[in-house]
Amino acid sequence: MGDGSQWALFWESWELFREAALSGAMMGALLGMMGVYVVLRRMVFLSAALSQTAGLGVTLAFYGQLHLGLTGAWASPTVGAALTTFLAALLLMLDRSTDAGRRDSLLGLAFLVGSAGTLVVGTKIVQEIQDIQTLLFGTAVAVLPEDFTLVWQVTLGLGMVHALCWRGFVEVSFDPDGAAVRGLPARWLEGLLLVTLALAISVCTRVLGALPAFAFSVLPALAAIRLTPNPARAMLAGAVLGAVCGFGGYLLAFMQDWPVGASGTLVGIALVTVVMLGRGVWRLGRRTARLPSKK
Repeated sequence: MGDGSQWALFWESWELFREAALSGAMMGALLGMMGVYVVLRRMVFLSAALSQTAGLGVTLAFYGQLHLGLTGAWASPTVGAALTTFLAALLLMLDRSTDAGRRDSLLGLAFLVGSAGTLVVGTKIVQEIQDIQTLLFGTAVAVLPEDFTLVWQVTLGLGMVHALCWRGFVEVSFDPDGAAVRGLPARWLEGLLLVTLALAISVCTRVLGALPAFAFSVLPALAAIRLTPNPARAMLAGAVLGAVCGFGGYLLAFMQDWPVGASGTLVGIALVTVVMLGRGVWRLGRRTARLPSKK
């Protein structure tokens, strides 16, 4: 079947794929915007660590259902992802050290605990092994209606928080001394920023997988920052590019029969590559134009 036929088939089957495609677009936009803080603060590993701890929470929820007989909200994979992610974020918030090496060590510890724990616990729940693989690699091709509702509510809620607090977030992230002079509650703003990031990553990991959660929080921001140095504009660009990663990744997966999480990641890599090449060509053109002409 040709690409044109695949394209037509995708839109003819839109009712079947709508929730999944729109969930990818919304989560990509949200994490693409928030990822600007992560990239500019050189805390890319933070996203990887939080996505892995969220994966551990989902796995523990499955384990509790199957082997401990847990029911209700405490057995929900969504709650499990949120709890473990918030726990990791809390440990980082309580660490008041300014040593970058210490922060990297804590992030590394969280990443390893999440990764190893997910794999170990996953071996104890063979009945849910497909869900574990989906969680780790983002291979889900469908999103349940209740998960779609969760995605748009979280996207809307966190988007409003960042719209209202973006000046404070920018100040404490990139000009902490200026924030102190202005009397801003820097510790609270940093904590709120970290909590919103943890919530977004936990929801994305639960619904789409750990791989797309990490990719959406890094790749769109990398491209956006190279398009504009202004933080506000970079966040807007990151949101747009993140939505392209999420929706375009699902479309690419449908047309090429590839895993959804990997497809969204490849779209993000392609965007970063195009932006970097385009910026390099633009700079080369400017330098060439400045060279004195020989008569």
